[in-house]
Amino acid sequence: MALIDEDPDAFELVGEDFPAQFVIGQALDWDVLRRAGVARCDAFVTTTDGDNTNLVVAQVAKEHFGATCAVARVFDPLRAELFAQTGIRTVCPTADARELLHEAVLSCPARGR
Repeated sequence: MALIDEDPDAFELVGEDFPAQFVIGQALDWDVLRRAGVARCDAFVTTTDGDNTNLVVAQVAKEHFGATCAVARVFDPLRAELFAQTGIRTVCPTADARELLHEAVLSCPARGR
């Protein structure tokens, strides 16, 4: 497993005991992806702050480096649907939260009126 981040301090969030190779660099940099071993990975997940960046990087991992599974976190539900149609698996926390909130509200007891 490899984690890529531009900020070396970000790796402290997972702890130094986390079983991964830490690679400092930009996710869109092909040399960084090579150093992280993307060509040998079974699955690739991208979770930058940018939806478009995540989609491009996931496509590069899948189409150029041959990752059999590429997953992109996408905040915009409409983009998530569009990207899923291109073969990139997407996780949309916004849509997931919306569904969970809706279920939580529906499970609340109604006032007896």
